Amino acid sequence: MRPYFVFGLLAVLALLVFSGSLLHLLTESWWFEAVGYSDVFRIRVTWQLVTALGAFVLSALVLWGNYRLALWQTRDRDYYRPANSEWAPYIPALTRYAALILILLLSLSWALGAAAAWETILKFLNPSEFGVSEPIYGQDIGFYVFRLPFYQGLQQAASELIVWSIILAIAIYAIRGEVRPERGWKYFLTGEVKAHLCVLLALLAVAIAAGFWLARYDLLYSPTGVVFGAGYTDVNARMHAYGIMGVITLVVGGLFVASLWRSGFSLPVAGIAVYAVIFLLVNGLYPWAQQKFVVEPNELDKERPFIQHNIELTRQAYSLTQIQQEPFAVEGQLDRPAIDQNAATVENIRLWDYATLLSTYQELQSLRLYYRFHDVDIDRYTLNGDYRQVMLAPRELDYNAVPDQAQTWVNQRLKYTHGYGLAMSPVNQVTVEGLPEFFIQDIPPASTVDLSVDQPRLYYGEETDHYIFTGTTTQEFDYPQGDQNALNNYDGEGGVPMGSFWRRLAYAADQGSLKILISNYFTPQSRIHYYRNVRQRVQQIAPFLSLDSDPYLSLIDGRMKWIVDGYTISDRYPYSEPISSTPDAAELLQNREIERIARSDTNYIRDAVKVVVDAYDGTLQFYVVDAADPILATYQKIFPSLFQPAEVASADLRAHYRYPLNLFQIQAQLYRAYHMEDPDVFYNQEDLWQFPLQVGEDDQLQRMEPYYVIMRLPNADGEEFLQILPFTPSTKDNMVAWMAARCDGENYGSLVLYEFPKQELVYGPKQIEARIDQNPEISQQLTLWNQQGSSVIRGDLLVIPVEQSLLYFEPVYLKADQGALPELKRVIVAYENTIVMRQALPEALQAIFSGASESAPVESAAAESSGDSTAGSATPSRPITPEQAETVAAALEAYQQGQTALQAGDWTAYGQAQKQLGQLLEQLQAAQTSPRSQSPTQSP
Repeated sequence: MRPYFVFGLLAVLALLVFSGSLLHLLTESWWFEAVGYSDVFRIRVTWQLVTALGAFVLSALVLWGNYRLALWQTRDRDYYRPANSEWAPYIPALTRYAALILILLLSLSWALGAAAAWETILKFLNPSEFGVSEPIYGQDIGFYVFRLPFYQGLQQAASELIVWSIILAIAIYAIRGEVRPERGWKYFLTGEVKAHLCVLLALLAVAIAAGFWLARYDLLYSPTGVVFGAGYTDVNARMHAYGIMGVITLVVGGLFVASLWRSGFSLPVAGIAVYAVIFLLVNGLYPWAQQKFVVEPNELDKERPFIQHNIELTRQAYSLTQIQQEPFAVEGQLDRPAIDQNAATVENIRLWDYATLLSTYQELQSLRLYYRFHDVDIDRYTLNGDYRQVMLAPRELDYNAVPDQAQTWVNQRLKYTHGYGLAMSPVNQVTVEGLPEFFIQDIPPASTVDLSVDQPRLYYGEETDHYIFTGTTTQEFDYPQGDQNALNNYDGEGGVPMGSFWRRLAYAADQGSLKILISNYFTPQSRIHYYRNVRQRVQQIAPFLSLDSDPYLSLIDGRMKWIVDGYTISDRYPYSEPISSTPDAAELLQNREIERIARSDTNYIRDAVKVVVDAYDGTLQFYVVDAADPILATYQKIFPSLFQPAEVASADLRAHYRYPLNLFQIQAQLYRAYHMEDPDVFYNQEDLWQFPLQVGEDDQLQRMEPYYVIMRLPNADGEEFLQILPFTPSTKDNMVAWMAARCDGENYGSLVLYEFPKQELVYGPKQIEARIDQNPEISQQLTLWNQQGSSVIRGDLLVIPVEQSLLYFEPVYLKADQGALPELKRVIVAYENTIVMRQALPEALQAIFSGASESAPVESAAAESSGDSTAGSATPSRPITPEQAETVAAALEAYQQGQTALQAGDWTAYGQAQKQLGQLLEQLQAAQTSPRSQSPTQSP
């Protein structure tokens, strides 16, 4: 067989092997066209194909050239043939085909590697300046992020290509009998064969020398010193060692070239021997001695400047330099007027935990077995003129919960296509039964506020993990309606048109389902919807973005829209501490999504993009958040049509931006140590912080997570939506500071740290939890509930700064052992040295700020708030006049209004009712003590 026939046969086999990939590439192009990002697909695929083809051709030419050169130089020699072997006649042909297959496989391997490196290549071609230089070589950070990875990849590929060329050439020379050990090691290669291999070895030496030169830059990511990055030994020993080894490697390469004019290999062999000795001395012994005898006895003195580099660049890489530090002196002077002035804060204190509310939503609002609430999100809206913090969750369809007998292909792909509506409730309101009050509920959605759901159907979400079809001849299930089901035909723009026979054929093959091709339900208007999971959908378009673990739903202009936070990350920021290397990082990385962000020793992150996905039609918009991020700037150069400027986003959409949860967790994790800017303090870890501990659902201590609140920052003009988190010292439980991430308007993304005076004791969450457990009335009541066929669930402890004081809030839920519906039964509030537990938050605040003591009975809340001053009194009652009877009736009405407001969580109305009740009771008391109130028949 001739070589061209072999190549043709291999091409046919390759086409068969890769036909599935080519078909998938075709359907992918249709999907990108349908979502409006065909330019993104074209750029990616074009560069993948170009780089793959270039790598394939270049590597094939190099390997084929060396193969042909080896054959030409041994043209006068026959192949080595083992004596008495039946394979001897076929050895020439087998050699040719083996070499061709090896060249093809190696070239294909490099082509696939080059295709996977499309992003590295495009970033190299479109770099952006950071405007910050690292302190050792003076290079801009952009060199390390955009250029160095390309140089290192190129050096590694060149080294591998040369090594395989040497192996291939030696194999051919051995088979053709040009490698002759019987001549002795000095002369086992002679003539042109020796020249060929010497040139290749010299080129390999150049590639290795380039590797040593590039390795000098890698020292800026050294994990072996006191801190991450180049330390004293790296800069004063290893850096010089790599430079020396690079020069010596070039000298050895020169010796290979010089040996072309000499007989034998004595010169390069001697060079290699000297090279090995120098390598051990310079790269091993010298750095070890430097570290052992120079650095370790004087570690702080020697490493101080490098610790400073680590502190400065780590703070830059995680935007910690932007954190505004403010003192927060706890004055402890809260009173009733101060509470009234901060009513917007008090009325938005979150009393519902995410997990608890999720199970409650599932019980109360799933309505059918096949509906499921995947997650509860938190957001804020201006409702009926009030700025309110709410919790909401979309009602997604869980096809796995459909009865088994109904789980057919038609039902899965054509009928049960979408979820419906959402549940929304305020964070602080409960019914008399201890269940959430709903702003939006039921199917179709019913709203009690000025917020409508114009498009309640949800085709794209967090539970939508399989493909479906719309526009078929059968109507889709819309929602249950009594004994019947409401039906619907999809009229959106989502999905990929697949009405033609050829598209159905392509998708049948791509999805591995013959039913797509033979079903009679499809029409020319039919569409296929896939990549319906919102995170997967975003990742399909922008795989270079790392996504936050918590996409959240917002209701904007009557439509449900998912907002996904997209980060730009890098592991190439010099001296910056990787997330995975920080103290106690294992706890943080238990979050699977944060672990993904830190998977490649990430040491740089930015809140770069907000991705908005419409829940009905799946349209996506990528809005720039951090226009100053150099990595995002590079991606904007690569994909000019992908990102939209921040100002293009509507005001209604921007009003629902919130500071990303994972980013805030990562920044807080780093800030625990990197708030210490003095190298001596940092070296000794004198002021290391930690996250507070609180009591979890199983009465086990767990780390406090950041939480969103509406509150007014000190010296701010009004309330705003924030994400906050307290800090405690690493070995103590008192609070030392709290951090806030601002989310509203022009303040979005601003971080503020409020630090308490070091000489004052400020109770931390764990200390408050301990004081709650030590309160006899509270602990007795909780113990009693736990013994009566129910379980007590302690909710998240929230620390809320109000004015220059701190309030602590903890909800208490009761869950029957035989049921799954937690009810909010009590609220614990702590302030200064006072702790109370009451049925509702206004009652608890009333108890604290009306002078109730810490030991006040927890079950007397109703009696205390009723104003019944005669209960338990030994004073004989006096007859009342008609005017007094009217006053009593008015007092009772005021009390009932107050109770109604109390259950609704309307603190303002409750305060007004209590004020009116107090005035009426004062009138009654004055009338009772007045002489004119005495009955004329009563004895004096």
